[in-house]
Amino acid sequence: MPEEGYHGEDITDTVKGYIEKHGRELADAEEAVRRQTLAAYALQEKLAQIKSTLLDFGVVYDEWFSEQSLHDSGAIQKTLDELHKRGFIYENENALWFKATDFGDEKDEVLVRSSGIPTYFAADIAYHWNKFERGFDWVIDIWGADHHGHVNRMKGSMEALGYNRDNLHIILMQLVRLYRGGEIVRMSKRTGQFVTLEELVEEVGRDAARYFFVMRSPDSHLEFDLDLAKSQTNDNPVFYIQYAHARICSILRQLQEQGRFLPPVENINASLLTEEAELALLRKLADFPEEIASAAELLSPHRIARYMHDLAGLFHSFYNSHRVITENEELSNTRLVLVNCVRIVLRNALGLLGLTAPEKM
Repeated sequence: MPEEGYHGEDITDTVKGYIEKHGRELADAEEAVRRQTLAAYALQEKLAQIKSTLLDFGVVYDEWFSEQSLHDSGAIQKTLDELHKRGFIYENENALWFKATDFGDEKDEVLVRSSGIPTYFAADIAYHWNKFERGFDWVIDIWGADHHGHVNRMKGSMEALGYNRDNLHIILMQLVRLYRGGEIVRMSKRTGQFVTLEELVEEVGRDAARYFFVMRSPDSHLEFDLDLAKSQTNDNPVFYIQYAHARICSILRQLQEQGRFLPPVENINASLLTEEAELALLRKLADFPEEIASAAELLSPHRIARYMHDLAGLFHSFYNSHRVITENEELSNTRLVLVNCVRIVLRNALGLLGLTAPEKM
């Protein structure tokens, strides 16, 4: 490997895989041929791995878009021509520049280097223009927080092409830090030291991985505690929520074992719910529709994660201080309907975030 190149073991594994399939047919080939052949092989292998990992994680993309297609189709040149026609490109020091300052940015941005090679920014403009040209009226990007300086110029480029800059919505995600044994798991892209999503899901499970990634707002740093995510304690928010659902399922099984059935809602006496723990549950259940609407409108799925945790906490407090199935049949029926409502809402909320609702734990 070149000293300043990428030293990840996954590249070595890729080449070993190629040799297993194709032997040493490239050993005597020219370097340019080797490089092109192995790069094409590695690209397909890595994409297949990424798609498989995301599928296991519960993420399915309707369409995968290749940046190379923008170059091959001439879309980048078309974009440059359009911006030039609209008067937002100028030449300086043999490079082509976008007038980003016309749209509130601090400095203009290079689109084509003096070498004649387009920048990533030029390809990004072409890609987003392609999105709007395909008929999407609201484009949502999710970027790492280290790209915050790119936001205004990207929005400005869409405005330069005649679109409403606000129709491009960019969510900046803070970095995730993994902890194991109370210490940060050190990672380095250049040396290839990292924890893959596949490894993380294998270690903590899909439910814990999905919940931990979504439980904080995008502008909050996420400290992902691998030991906590694997633990079966109330400190683990995923376990805490799912255990509440499983507890209620256990109550309903007890009811069936006694030869009794959940009464229709219209047959209960809701006025019997007078304890503060019961009223707190009722108030929280009533908040659910508004929480869903707010999460959708504000693009904030972490609200659902927080809501579930709060509801589970209220249920556990109620359960620890009040019996559900009592000698008072009328009160029992009322509380049974109440906890079943909690079960339904927890199941629905878990489903919204792609998590399972176990009936036993």
